[in-house]
Parts: sequence; structure tokens; C-alpha cells
Amino acid sequence: MSQALTFAPLPSRALIAVVGPDWRDFLQGLITQDVETLQPGEARFGALLTPQGRLLHDLFVVGRDEGCWLDVLAEHRAAILQRLAMYRLRAKVELSADETAVSVLFPSAHHREGGDPGGLAGSAESAWVPASAGMSGFVEDPRLPALGWRGYGASRPAGADLADEADREAQKLALGVPGPADWGSDKTYPIEANFDLLNGIDFKKGCFVGQETTSRMKRRGQIKSRMLPIAFEGAAPAPGAEVLAGELRAGVVTSGAAGRAMALLRLDRAEAGGLTVEGRPVSVERPAWFLDALGVEAT
Repeated sequence: MSQALTFAPLPSRALIAVVGPDWRDFLQGLITQDVETLQPGEARFGALLTPQGRLLHDLFVVGRDEGCWLDVLAEHRAAILQRLAMYRLRAKVELSADETAVSVLFPSAHHREGGDPGGLAGSAESAWVPASAGMSGFVEDPRLPALGWRGYGASRPAGADLADEADREAQKLALGVPGPADWGSDKTYPIEANFDLLNGIDFKKGCFVGQETTSRMKRRGQIKSRMLPIAFEGAAPAPGAEVLAGELRAGVVTSGAAGRAMALLRLDRAEAGGLTVEGRPVSVERPAWFLDALGVEAT
């Protein structure tokens, strides 16, 4: 391999198989992502929203020769199956749990640009390409090139480091990419969780559950809060810890580790600076991919 890669099983994820002649029409009217043009061997990132437009479940739609897989949180799979069945009505579609293992392949920490553990120096355009892009069972992660490839029934490639899910979460945190621990269920709008910047919403596809609120927020620019990484000294604050701008609430910590966390921040107060968490000063970081997606030049 031309680059050092890390392979990690993802036991927190599970699959739902969706097949039948109506599978595209069925999903097209439900989720935030377009599936009409999805090809076998391609993955797209999206979500199932509440009718009010809040994030209910994240998912990856993975194209197959017959139908698709939905890559979802394992602990939510039964609930998602139940919800999809509720919408099925007379559609000719079959839904079932699939026990194919989910994994991920991503650049090893010591091999990322400039030694940066999260590749924050690289933009969304600076794609890394494994020497063997056609490795069996892997599809490109549709959010960011730096997130690598998602594996379905895939084996660890020869020469790849073996890691666990905690290492993958550390990579995502270093990149400033939020995950299910940050947005929860029925708490957050997808744009607040940066789904629009991570290829998780197709605004041209037409109607889907929660589409009206989502499109209105984007169209009117009513985006007051977003998830961003914060840096600080010491142990991670507990999820739910307030981020303060002076005495004003500027946001809330959603997940984290020593020295770095994700937070849902009010953008106006975050811009003002002087933020603290639990009495400790914190700084807000805006990853290159975030700035690129918003069309903002790094300073």
C-alpha cells in the first residue's frame, strides 16, 4: 500500500436490507438523501427525520445489485425497522435485519498530513486514495475523503493496522466530524449537526419527511447553531456541560476526550471569543472541510 491505513470493526453499526421493486420510491420519500441515482458499490450519507424536521436516525444508504443496505446504529435498528414498516403501506418492498459486519478503513494517524492526528490541515478536496481502491467490500465514505472507506463484510487488508471503534471515534473528533453521540435522537436539526456540509442532505431531490423545516432553515439562512470542535486543557467536560461566553450560554458539550470535545454552539456568541467550560478557557476550531463547505477562506 502507498499509504498506511487502519482497519477497525464497527460493532455499534448494523445493517437493514431493503429490497423489492419499489425500494427506491419508498426510501426517496422518507430520507434526506437521493436514492434514485444510487449505484451498486456506492454509499450516501443521510438521515430519517421527524415530521418536525429533527434528526431521528442517521444512516448510510449502500447500493447493491438488488436493493440497498441501510447502515444504522445497532441499538436503533429494531426501532428503525419498526418505523420503516409503518411507512411501507402497500409499497412492494421488503425490510429485514442483515448480520453482515460493518467496518472502516482510514489513514493511520502517523501518516496524515504534516503529522496532524486529524488531518485538519487538509481540506475536503485533498482526497487520499488507497493503492487498491477496488478492495472487496469497501465503499468510499461519502462525507469526507479523510474518513476513508466503509467496509461491509470486508476483511482487513494486508498491511493495514488493526484498531477498534474508539480509534475511529478519535479520528472523527480530530477532524471535527460529529456523530450520533452528539446529535442524539429527536433533539437536533440536521443542519445544526452539519449534515448539509457533509453531503447528508439533497436539497434538490424533492419531498421527504421533515423536508419543509430543513429547506426553510437553509433557504432563509436561519442557522444560529452548529456543531464544532473545541480545545481546552485537561479532561473532557461531561456531555451537557455549558459553554459560556462570559455569563451568557454559548452552547453545550455533546461528546469529547481529553483536550478536545464537540459542542453545539451559538455561532454569534462563539465568534465573540472568551469562551469557558467548567471555568476553563476553550477555543473553537473551524476545520478546513467546514470552511471549504461554507465557502470561507481560512485565516
